[in-house]
Amino acid sequence: MRKKLMRCVFLSVALAGISGGLIAAQDAPSQSGAQAKPWEKIPIPPLKEFKPQMAKRIELKNGIVVFLQEDHELPFVSGSVLMRGGSRDEPAAKLGLVALLGETWRTSGTAKMDGDAMDDLLESHAAKIETSGGIATTTLSWDCLKGDFDQVFGLTVDLLLHPKFSKEKLQLAQQQLATGIVRRNDDADEILGIESQKLVYGAKSPYARQVEIANVMAVTLDDLSAWQKRVVQPANMMISVSGDFDSAAMEAKLRAALEGLPRGEKFVSAKIEFPAVVPGIYFVNKEDVNQSKIAIVGLGTERNNPDLYAIAVMNSLFGEGFSSRLMQEIRTKLGLSYDVSGNFGASWDHPGAFRVEAGTKSATTVQTVRALEDEIKELSSAPVTQEEVKTAKDQILNSWIFEFDTKDKVLGEEVRLEFYGYPADYLEKYRAGIEAVTPKDVERVARKYVHLDSLAVLVVGNEKQITPALSTLGPVKALDITIPMPKGMETEQ
Repeated sequence: MRKKLMRCVFLSVALAGISGGLIAAQDAPSQSGAQAKPWEKIPIPPLKEFKPQMAKRIELKNGIVVFLQEDHELPFVSGSVLMRGGSRDEPAAKLGLVALLGETWRTSGTAKMDGDAMDDLLESHAAKIETSGGIATTTLSWDCLKGDFDQVFGLTVDLLLHPKFSKEKLQLAQQQLATGIVRRNDDADEILGIESQKLVYGAKSPYARQVEIANVMAVTLDDLSAWQKRVVQPANMMISVSGDFDSAAMEAKLRAALEGLPRGEKFVSAKIEFPAVVPGIYFVNKEDVNQSKIAIVGLGTERNNPDLYAIAVMNSLFGEGFSSRLMQEIRTKLGLSYDVSGNFGASWDHPGAFRVEAGTKSATTVQTVRALEDEIKELSSAPVTQEEVKTAKDQILNSWIFEFDTKDKVLGEEVRLEFYGYPADYLEKYRAGIEAVTPKDVERVARKYVHLDSLAVLVVGNEKQITPALSTLGPVKALDITIPMPKGMETEQ
């Protein structure tokens, strides 16, 4: 019996060896050195035609624009009231006003129901109402079960029109915001973001000015009330609702609740100038780190730029994703940075920022800056290949389509297009615009917009560990990031 078992074992081993040899022979490279790549033969079907299901648009007599998007997949209803006016419109002495309003408006509640009681009621119904503030907007939103809509929407309208701001809730929000300000220099990435924004737009620009504790503590209940009255004007408001409802019935409810309000005035932001970036090398010394954070920045463009499609393809092949030039050169080939990216930014109604960022060891800071600068130079001078453009366009379109794979996402984009005055067919034209981009288009926009001599270099790092010194790149301007403390709080620095 033992002999038979041993023969079986030997036979199995022999057969395995023969089989392994056959497999190895099949997988081995041919004599010419070419290796089979079967994955390259997998057929990739073309993208289907993009036809998003657009929401129903209604304009009330008093100017309120409404978007209704039915979605009966789940028994929920979500909505938002978007109002023009955000942090870029705050008075210089009251910076932080919109952020404080966002924290205080909802938590304060109304004359009929204070914020704590509202918390309890909403929690018992698995619902929520929230307020927030952005750079250009003030927002009130809600989420609830279909059966609770009437009650939750009633609370939302009461909060929108009749808030009663609480001194206690304002003080709590001020303390929380002040705590964040005190700690803003803890993180090198946060410092890089704040200071690079100042280099792009200017320290006093509404897109870069810094909120300090004195600003926060200067905001009063009257300031919150005045802002609420200013933005809550029908001519200034857009409402979007999505979920499980009947559009005709929802329209009737919205008209009954809001159409009787006087139109009021549309919020108009002050005109903002965008001076050229002052080139140079800027440095923030942070002694508790052993790595440097680098940003090379300049002014970008707006989304309504006719060159947007070519710029998007340029961004993709230059600095977005693992196949980009920056990733392949700075990370894969040179091994200087684990995370590197680059983008010529485009914002909705003002210039975005051109931004190339990387993190590296202190000792390779200068080498990394030079390598990034070389890639920027090459972008605007070297030819672009057809293969690069194809890969970039595939990356854009294959990921872009997932940004609008639900009705809710499409609704959100539709509202943004209306808010910033873009054509309703903007989304449908985007794919065709990207597909039409050629290598010559990318080369043209790179030469037109990307100029190394108009960019600023910012480094946040440990000066003692940066060798060779940053000054080998040229004159260095040290930036002061000290947080000004109000009297009586100096010891908290």
